Amino acid sequence: MRVLVIGSGAREHAIVWKLAQSPRNPELYAAPGNAGTAQIATSLDVRADDVEGMLAAVREHAIDLTVVGPEAPLVAGLVDRFRSERLRVFGPTRAAARIESSKSFAKQTMAAAGVPTAAFAVFDDREAAAAHVRKLGMLRPGTPIVVKADGLAAGKGVVVAADAEEALGALKRMMEDRAFGEAGARVLIEECLRGPEVSVFCFTDGVRVTPLVAACDYKRIHDGDRGPNTGGMGGYSPPPWWDAAIERRIRETCVEPVVRALAASGSPYTGVLYCGLMLTDDGPQVIEFNARFGDPEAQLVLPRLENDLLDVIDAVLDGRLDALDLRWSDEATVAVVLASGGYPGSYETGVPITGLDRMPSEALVFHAATALRGETLVTSGGRVLTAVGRGATIADARRTAYEAADRIDFAGEYHRGDIASFAT
Repeated sequence: MRVLVIGSGAREHAIVWKLAQSPRNPELYAAPGNAGTAQIATSLDVRADDVEGMLAAVREHAIDLTVVGPEAPLVAGLVDRFRSERLRVFGPTRAAARIESSKSFAKQTMAAAGVPTAAFAVFDDREAAAAHVRKLGMLRPGTPIVVKADGLAAGKGVVVAADAEEALGALKRMMEDRAFGEAGARVLIEECLRGPEVSVFCFTDGVRVTPLVAACDYKRIHDGDRGPNTGGMGGYSPPPWWDAAIERRIRETCVEPVVRALAASGSPYTGVLYCGLMLTDDGPQVIEFNARFGDPEAQLVLPRLENDLLDVIDAVLDGRLDALDLRWSDEATVAVVLASGGYPGSYETGVPITGLDRMPSEALVFHAATALRGETLVTSGGRVLTAVGRGATIADARRTAYEAADRIDFAGEYHRGDIASFAT
C-alpha cells in the first residue's frame, strides 16, 4: 500500500512517523516533506497547495491513499479534486473546511447549532468596525477586545487587545495595511473569554465522532505568555484536569452539534476536527475550529494514539467509525518547539543543526523547517524542530523534552523555558 502525506511541517512528520508504525507496512511518500520525513518516506517535490501537481504525482507513483496535513490544500479544494477522480483522500472538502478558512462562517454555524461561543460581530468595513470597537470601549472600559482576521493567517491573525485603542490599531493593520493579505479584509470582533484554554481533537466520518483527546499549547513567543503570537511554541497532553465528564460535555455540546450542522448543510465533514476552547466559569466555550491536526498538538497526541492510524483513516473514509474502538493512552507528552532566532519576525536560514544523535531514549524529535545541504542538516524556516518527551506523568515527560531540547544546537536557537512549568 502506498500512502502520501501532504505537507512539510512537524505535524506531517508526526503523521508519517505514526503511519510508519502500521503493521500493514505501507510504502510512504511526503510532498514536499522535510529532512525528517525523508528518513522514513520518499520525498516528492510538489508544493502542498499545488492541486494539479499533486494529482499528477499521485498518478505517477500509484498512490493508494493521500493524507492532507495542512489547511492550505484543503482550502484550495484538493480533496474535492481528488474525489472527482475517485482517489482515496483523507481530509474535509473545501466547503466543510470553511469551518477553519472563514471565522465568520464558523461562528454563524456555531450560533445556528447552539454551540457556546463568545458574542461576536462581523465587519467588511473598517469604519463600521472601528465604531463598534469604540462603542465597546465606552461600554466596558479597560476590558480586552478580540480582533480576528476572517481568513487563514498561519495562526497569527488573532489580536487580544487590552483596550479599544489597541483594538483600533489591530483593525488598521488588518483592514488597511493588509498585514495578513485578503485574510484580513473581513474581521470579527469578539468578547474576550477568560479561563484555561484547551485544544481537543477527534476523528469524524461526517456522522459519528470518536472520543476526544486534549492538549494545551503555548502560542506566545516568550515565557510568561509574552510577545507576539506564533504558530505554537510547545504544549502538553493530557491536561491534568481532563476526565471523562469534561470530555463528554465538550463532545456533546461543542463538537457533535457542529458535525451535525455541517452534514445538514450538505457539507459533511470527514477527517480530523480540531476544536479550540476556553473553560470559562460558565462552562466550555468554543474559540475556533480548525480543519486538521494542530501543530504542535499533533506531535503531542499522535504518540498517545494506540490504534493503527491506517485503521482509523479507513474507518473514517468507509463510514465505519461505529465499529472502531479508538484508544488514547494514559501516557503524558510534552513538546518544546525550537525556533530560529528572531522568529516570528525575520530570521536566518541555512544554519547547521547538531545534537540529534544524542537524544534521550524516551524523546522524539519531529522536523519542521529543516533541509539537507549536502550531508549537513540545516534550518529552513522559523519553527525548526519539536522535541517531545514521553512519560508516566507530565513532570517526567517535561524533563525528557527539555533534556532533548537542550542537546540540540544551532546558532540563534530559541525555545521557551516554561512549557508545562506547573509540573516542575
